[in-house]
Amino acid sequence: MKYPGRRLWSGPIAILILTGCVGQPLTTGADKPEAAPVPASGINIPIEYYHLGNGLKVVLAQDASAPTVTVGVYYRIGFRIEPRDRTGFAHLFEHLMFQGSTNLGKMEFVRLVESNGGRFNGSTRFDYTNYFEIVPAHTLETILWAEADRMKGLAITQENLVNQQGVVKNEVHDNVLNQPYGGFPWISMPQLANENWYNAHNFYGDLAHIDAATLEDARAFFGTYYTPGNAVLVVAGDFEPAQARTWIGKYFGPLPARAQAPQPDISEPPQLREKRKSYVEPLAPRPGLAVAWHVPQRGTPEHYAFGLLDEILLQGEDSALWQKLVQERGYSSGVGGGINLLGNMFNYDGPMLWTLYLVHDSSVAPEAILADIDAEIARLQNAPPTQAELDRALTKIRAELYDLAGSSNRFGLVDFLAAFSLFDDDPTRINRIESEFRAVKPEMISEVARKYLQDNQRSVLILEPGRTPAGAQP
Repeated sequence: MKYPGRRLWSGPIAILILTGCVGQPLTTGADKPEAAPVPASGINIPIEYYHLGNGLKVVLAQDASAPTVTVGVYYRIGFRIEPRDRTGFAHLFEHLMFQGSTNLGKMEFVRLVESNGGRFNGSTRFDYTNYFEIVPAHTLETILWAEADRMKGLAITQENLVNQQGVVKNEVHDNVLNQPYGGFPWISMPQLANENWYNAHNFYGDLAHIDAATLEDARAFFGTYYTPGNAVLVVAGDFEPAQARTWIGKYFGPLPARAQAPQPDISEPPQLREKRKSYVEPLAPRPGLAVAWHVPQRGTPEHYAFGLLDEILLQGEDSALWQKLVQERGYSSGVGGGINLLGNMFNYDGPMLWTLYLVHDSSVAPEAILADIDAEIARLQNAPPTQAELDRALTKIRAELYDLAGSSNRFGLVDFLAAFSLFDDDPTRINRIESEFRAVKPEMISEVARKYLQDNQRSVLILEPGRTPAGAQP
């Protein structure tokens, strides 16, 4: 799967999230009536959360608005902690999970979902690999049985391994190596900005490492990470909670508990100097520029302040950097980025980057673009955002939250509940997100900008085109 830049609330399948209702905008300005009081949080998801005896985390979120259920199983194994000499292994295993299990033959899981009118997918991220199904409500028991069957025992055979090694290598070629800007900047920037190997290696995988994976490697990986105690099961939609608990206990309860793998140290040392790299992208017709900084620890007040800073500077066509770089300067047709290009600002657990990037006109020097970026950042470092800016940022966040909670497919909801369970052991955090943002004072946004967006803390990636644009003079 290719991973383009993401907005704040996006997840593995962006189009599955950004549907549903939106919140009411706040009114601002002296010539407008005073805004009606806004509740601390407009999101109130009913959540039941418990653990099975084997360690499996379970989240139930009943919602009868549509006669479907969304089931997600998230395993706490992602790109970061795959074996050092087996880069790309976490992604390879995502593919193996569809090749058959104890009672389901090769591709039978796929046919089971599709024959019942459902949709499914999976993805590998920094700190988890996820699998989900969106199916008619009456098929919930069948899907729970099938997911438990995969967790119980995967069909790890030499034939399946060799087949999926080929599939993954083709995907690397199709999505990255043979595409202009294929790894820019989501693969290339972490390798520049980070020091710790776990955060800085090629997440899609070295082709030689993928080839070198053995049957023993695959079986050991499954036994280590695909365990009940390393996973969360989320069920959201139209179901009876008591019946769902019974089925979950029946199919997942008997799976044996297994020892948890020790977590490696994925911390990053402080960045004390600017890092800069230029490289030629053979297939790119135009130059590109990406800039990244490390962000505050996830879930802290500074993290929420940085989320608002991201909205003000980068998210949407009303953002400061879009207005400056696209509307005013005309450097590019767009500027993208955010906190965590492979997800959102909550579905990871470890060091993370705030990245902005654009593909720009050849006539523009990178230093000119950097100067404009610096000026917009300096404005917020020197003075808090205006009330209008803060109101717009909060309005966008509120709208995005309502999109999440109101989506009929419920994938965005499942993604948040899974992340908060895996990383915080508290899925109810989803009901407190908006109030955490509203607790941020304008002065804290300036403090965060001064603390985290210094020139000596940034990494600059300059992509030089290796192909002449069509129609250009030689």
